[in-house]
This record gives sequence, structure tokens and C-alpha cells, in this order.
Amino acid sequence: MNIGFIGAGHMGSAMIEGLLKAKTVVPENLFVKGGSSGTAEALQEKLGFKLIKDYAALKECQVIFIATGAKIVLEILKQAAPNITKDTILISVATGHTVEEAQAILGKEIHVVHAIPNTPVSVNAGMIGAVFADDMPVESKAEATRVLESLGKVEEVSENILGTFGTVAGCSPAFVDIFMEALADGAVLEGMPRALSYEIIAQMMLGSAKLAIETKKHPGELKDGVTSPGGSTIKGVTALEKNGFRFAVIDAVKQANS
Repeated sequence: MNIGFIGAGHMGSAMIEGLLKAKTVVPENLFVKGGSSGTAEALQEKLGFKLIKDYAALKECQVIFIATGAKIVLEILKQAAPNITKDTILISVATGHTVEEAQAILGKEIHVVHAIPNTPVSVNAGMIGAVFADDMPVESKAEATRVLESLGKVEEVSENILGTFGTVAGCSPAFVDIFMEALADGAVLEGMPRALSYEIIAQMMLGSAKLAIETKKHPGELKDGVTSPGGSTIKGVTALEKNGFRFAVIDAVKQANS
């Protein structure tokens, strides 16, 4: 299978790395057209895929990802459209448009998926929301899903909640990173070496997430399992509540989604 990419910024680069790591595609079958920033060229030196200068090479691709900014995605689709062949699966990971708007430009014979991933796709642990065209053949939908699942977990959602999905899955890694850094600052304040604190915190978060996924317990129940009466954990939880932790998180999601 040949896979094409239009755009190799933060998200495009993360997906390219993930696809190659998963061996969903080999470098010689991966065609990437970058913009003017030079990130595609730098990434190509590292990963060895085929760097293309125009859209003509996309005719060889069965799956094409478009990973550009929201403001230019529809214009880029117009430019690329003559080189996107019948029955191509186009997976847009750009915001700012719908499946219907993309198909209006490309034609109904192009099987469009609108997907919002997050950066952990680079290590095949992403969370990806996907909207599939209503008329997409079962075989094409299965193939698109297979490619996306090599990057992480895929959840089919409706277009009207895809933006919120992107906020929670896409913006939250930054919120979590800040939380991890703050935890490390607290550990350093109490005398722990910073490198060790980051290692402990990352593993703790990985384990906590796995516990939640595998047990399917409510987060409150998992929290209660750690908070002994009068113990250190409930004292820490009380400090978080006192300082508006929950409201800060809720407001972060609201502001990011506005």
C-alpha cells in the first residue's frame, strides 16, 4: 500500500512516525508533501520516506492524509483534487471542515474520513475520533479503520461532537504534561531528583490509565481505593479541592473548545 501525506507539522509528523513504527507502510511507499517550514525535509532525513514537490505523486496512493492547518485545508483540497483518484481513501486530520464539505470539493467517489488524533499516535498509543462518510463502502471503511488503528484506539463519533472529542483527546496531553511537571516540582521541593521524579510520575500515569481502562471502574471509585481515612492521599486531595483543581480542569476544556 502507498500512503500519502499533505502536511508534516506536529500532527503530521507524529502520524508519519507512528505509521512507520507500526510498519503499516514502509518508507519507500510513503509520499510526503510538506509546506514552507522545512519540517518535512528534516523528517525525511531521519525517516527516509519519499519527499514530493507536487500533488501528482498522490495518484499512486491508496490512502492520503491531509494534515494542514484549518484555515487552508479546503483550499489545499481544491489544489490536490485533480490528483486524487477514484476510490481513494482521504483521511483529513485538519479541523475547520466537515466530511460533506470535503466531498463537495473532491467528489462522492472519494471516500472521506474526518479524524482527530492526538500526538501519542507517534508511539502508537493515540486516541482518534473518526467520522466516516455516510456512503463509504464497508471495505473502504474497514481499510481506513485498520490504518488508523495502527496508530492507537479509534472511536467512531458523529460530526457534531468531533470538535469536543478533539479538545479532550488532543488538548489534554498538554494539560497532563503540565500536571506531570507540577507533580515533579512538588517532588523536587521535597528533595527528590527531578529525573527520578519524571520517571516515577510517567509510570504512575501509565499504570493509572491502564487500571482505568482494564477495570472500567468509575474514576471516583479508583480514587476512593487510594484514600484511607485521615491518610496522606485524602489530605492531598483536599489541597487540590481547596485550590480549585476541578474547576481549573473543567474551565480549561471549556476554553479550549470555544
